[in-house]
Amino acid sequence: MPDGSSFGGARPTILVVEDEAPLLTLLRYNLEKQGFRVEEATDGQEALLRVSEAKPDLILLDWMLPAMSGLEVCRQLRRRAETRDLPIIMVTARTEDGDAVRALDTGADDHIAKPFAVDALMARIRALLRRSGAAAPKGVLAWQDIQMDQDAHRVMRNGRKLHLGPTEYRLLEFFLSHPGRVFSREQLLDAVWGRDIHVELRTVDVHIRRLRKAVNGDGEADVIRTVRSAGYALDREE
Repeated sequence: MPDGSSFGGARPTILVVEDEAPLLTLLRYNLEKQGFRVEEATDGQEALLRVSEAKPDLILLDWMLPAMSGLEVCRQLRRRAETRDLPIIMVTARTEDGDAVRALDTGADDHIAKPFAVDALMARIRALLRRSGAAAPKGVLAWQDIQMDQDAHRVMRNGRKLHLGPTEYRLLEFFLSHPGRVFSREQLLDAVWGRDIHVELRTVDVHIRRLRKAVNGDGEADVIRTVRSAGYALDREE
């Protein structure tokens, strides 16, 4: 059974922000069973306070909360330098088209709709924690003016520190390992999200857009090349 030992012996802390008591109890039970430490908050203000007091390793954030929505909580966390890269999974009962993209555009790293299978949620949590550096690889990757220190989990371009979310970091890490090669959305999903995670193809486009925004500064060339009907590559346009 997967547990905290999957992350080098540490027990990652999950902050569950949920106002439905039965679901909160269910999530705590299953997360602790998997070896995670669990903190709770039942509204947005309490969530922000708990994060300020002790930063968790990941937030499981309900969209529909009293007084302050999960989207607003996500926005506020992304505005703070200390929580800009904090992994966030948005959990919601909303199923309308575009909700997943809206959650991602607000800054969430992943999105899952209620009702969900507990095993699927746990797989997403473990994948996101791995992408956030809980099991960081070793060494330095470099391409042209971009350097990624995998030990320090730091990315620089032209001496400028880049602020990347966990998924954007993993995308760039994958591209840096295969510069110039074009990857389809399906290939990127398999490599970055994992084969056991069901994610819509358009999710890749959202994270590519966020990666571009983070990597390409004023006056700098766009290093993420879009290849029509094929996919994306770490490359410069000719």
